[in-house]
Amino acid sequence: MPSARPRLLYVTDLAYPARGRRYCDEDIRLTARLREEFDLALCHPRDAAALMDTFDAVVVRNSGPVLEHQAAYDVFRTRALAAGVRVYNPLTGRADMAGKQYLLDLSAAGYPVIPTVDRPEDLHRLPAADRYVVKPKLGADSIGLRIVTADRLPALVDGTVLAQPHIDFAHEISFYFVDHDFQYALYAPDPGRRWELRPYEPTRDDLEFARRFIEWNSLDHGIQRVDACRAPDGELLLVELEDLNPYLSLDALDDTGQDAFVAAMTRSLRGFLATAGKA
Repeated sequence: MPSARPRLLYVTDLAYPARGRRYCDEDIRLTARLREEFDLALCHPRDAAALMDTFDAVVVRNSGPVLEHQAAYDVFRTRALAAGVRVYNPLTGRADMAGKQYLLDLSAAGYPVIPTVDRPEDLHRLPAADRYVVKPKLGADSIGLRIVTADRLPALVDGTVLAQPHIDFAHEISFYFVDHDFQYALYAPDPGRRWELRPYEPTRDDLEFARRFIEWNSLDHGIQRVDACRAPDGELLLVELEDLNPYLSLDALDDTGQDAFVAAMTRSLRGFLATAGKA
């Protein structure tokens, strides 16, 4: 059983050069708060597999795209699952944690997702658009993303990439959840400045939209971010469901908001550590 002060291995890459964000600042501030409740050590994702056995749980946070350390992550994931190491978020996520297949599955199932295909024979399912977005299935942080015209799509869509219409949306909104509990929402008023975020007060319909994806993913514990865009007709469409290491943009919140998030994450971690099942 975990001790009165559980030991957490907090996985982060403090040197990762994220565009428009400073991962290191967020993790330094968040770990400073979590140390009030937990014994905590930071490590780089490449060191997690070697260190994890002596901790009560591993918390995967701003560790950068897995593509930057794919081999090390694969070893960590395999060993953690085999040994029953508790990993937060649990390694059973069905969204970005498992690649981009979920966008195809959700699109085919009729969820409010930007229409997405990955095969030439399915291109007819995409709505007509002046431009299209093509991105790798195993991608993150806009790595490998291209914007192309329709005539280029047949040569590019080969099963390894996703194709979507390029939508001239009004703005993007991110909804942040701990476990299944909504915490806060932020939006980017200027579509060209994705990470210049402001607090957003969601409507009931907005929250119902976001909760559909949280419920679909069925993670009992963990932090998830639902990224959506507001289409020209006012409808929200899913852009991404981040369930591995979502950046939280805590610096966009006031002190009260930050305190509330830390309290929610602390409760979630304690509940996660108290469960009898394996991660």
